[in-house]
Amino acid sequence: MTPDSSLPRMPATRPPAAVSLAAFTSSVDRFGVSPLLVILAVDFGVSLSLAVVVASIYFMTYGLSQPLWGMLSDRFGRLPLMRFALAGAVLCSVASACAPSLLFLTVARALAGGFFGAIVPASITYVGDTSDNENRQSMMSDLMAAVAVGTAVATAASGVIGQMFSWRVVFAVSAVLALVSLIPLFRLVEPERDRTVSISASLRLFFTEKWALIVVALAFVEGSLVLGILTLLAPALEFQGVETRWAGLSVAAYGVATLVCTRLVRPLSARLTRPRILSIGGICLTAGLGTVALHLSITTVVIAAMLLGASWALMHTSLQAWATQVVPSARGMTVAFFAGALFAGSAVSSALAGALAEAGEWTLLFGLATAVALLLTVVAATAMSRYQARH
Repeated sequence: MTPDSSLPRMPATRPPAAVSLAAFTSSVDRFGVSPLLVILAVDFGVSLSLAVVVASIYFMTYGLSQPLWGMLSDRFGRLPLMRFALAGAVLCSVASACAPSLLFLTVARALAGGFFGAIVPASITYVGDTSDNENRQSMMSDLMAAVAVGTAVATAASGVIGQMFSWRVVFAVSAVLALVSLIPLFRLVEPERDRTVSISASLRLFFTEKWALIVVALAFVEGSLVLGILTLLAPALEFQGVETRWAGLSVAAYGVATLVCTRLVRPLSARLTRPRILSIGGICLTAGLGTVALHLSITTVVIAAMLLGASWALMHTSLQAWATQVVPSARGMTVAFFAGALFAGSAVSSALAGALAEAGEWTLLFGLATAVALLLTVVAATAMSRYQARH
């Protein structure tokens, strides 16, 4: 039975389970690649640096494809885009599981990254379309909880499955999850939007709205600090002589903390303004990075990972909710640029940090990141307060 479109619709208070499941699946596939790199190198008889290309090109297509998906989302709708992307993801994941060579696998994963890259931005935009301002951030936190569960599951299980069975099983699981996620999306109704705009109009609306550019710039810095630095925590421990498995498990605390803290967003939203929630998340980010800057050990990395998870739940959902507001008629475009900026920031910070990491200058590296995190918190909270005062 389909809903009667003639009946008035109340604003949603939680994202549909089908949308959350799709976001979970995208997160599982994205975070399930890295733990398999050593296994891939051994299985194909290549160097680790060649195996790393499989992950690198996946992340590149995952991030770079998002502005394109945003344009198509504004033009053709959120649900049609997610259905098409998940169908492509199923085929590419099956191809990945059956890959006869590293080159074939690299191409299959590059295409998979492009398709899976559409899911989370479209999910966020769907939430923006179906929520009111009062419930938007709490709905974002529910969606991020699904992403956090996917992160934690993939981080903990991917390497174990690859070691016990085969790396092919991990990609086969992604294919099954993508198929299972696709089916319930056909039961949902495309949300009503202000109007359907052309791709050129969406671009024009985005680039002429200064607040949209500000939010995307803040997302770039946040991505460089959270996603970029997060990938360096395990190597930092390994540089100290900690075994790889313990280093990985230490960082897995990030996913657990994100899941727990997303449960706090709804009650906090009822009591605090969004700039204050963002500020709390920024303080967690600054404190987490400062902790590993002062001393590097398994204990401090666990603490830092948990604080970064709290920051992602509080600060990131605040910025996400803001991104869905600034250009309602080009919401898909704005969210896609927002997500793309996150991954671009992660890539840039990882590249810039490479020399310091290679030299073992972890105190300087994390110390600089702490200073930038403090500046980001002040600028983001101030900008959001000004935006809310004017709108």
